[in-house]
Amino acid sequence: MTTNETDSAAPQASLEHRIAEAVSSSSEQRVVERSVSLLAGGYEGEDFLRVVGGHHAEGILGGAPALYWPELWGTRALLHVWDDSAAPAVVAALGNQAWRVREMAARVCAERHIGDVASIVPLLNDEHARVRSAGARALAAIGDADTKPILERLLTDPDREVRRTAQQSMRALADRLAGR
Repeated sequence: MTTNETDSAAPQASLEHRIAEAVSSSSEQRVVERSVSLLAGGYEGEDFLRVVGGHHAEGILGGAPALYWPELWGTRALLHVWDDSAAPAVVAALGNQAWRVREMAARVCAERHIGDVASIVPLLNDEHARVRSAGARALAAIGDADTKPILERLLTDPDREVRRTAQQSMRALADRLAGR
């Protein structure tokens, strides 16, 4: 099967649709492997960049600096396609130099219930409010009763949105622990 046959969804289609097309053309495991490869800084071809990046990939393919975008797109794809083999790469991405990748890795940790408190807590001190908020959500998804005081510290964060997310995360954690 050629790359074009596995990555045929139009770049303007939704990410969910593009991922579903790629899965139906190859396999869920293969799409996960390729997404993890991007997350790790690998190259998976122009067509797969279009799958995970949509029309935004055209800028990179046209010569714009890639920066962190392929890593981000590979991580984001894991919100839509998953295999537990991707977990170590996602947890490692919590320490990525690009804040957008750290934020997305935390979102995947929350969605997939992966990682541990020790790997997520450093995000709560990140210079970017969006990373701190994503870290709080991830703690709500994977934390235990000992996590509540950690989240309480975010109630005094300088960013209003982080404070709001901390409150929501504390409620979500309490509900999850109570079995609600």
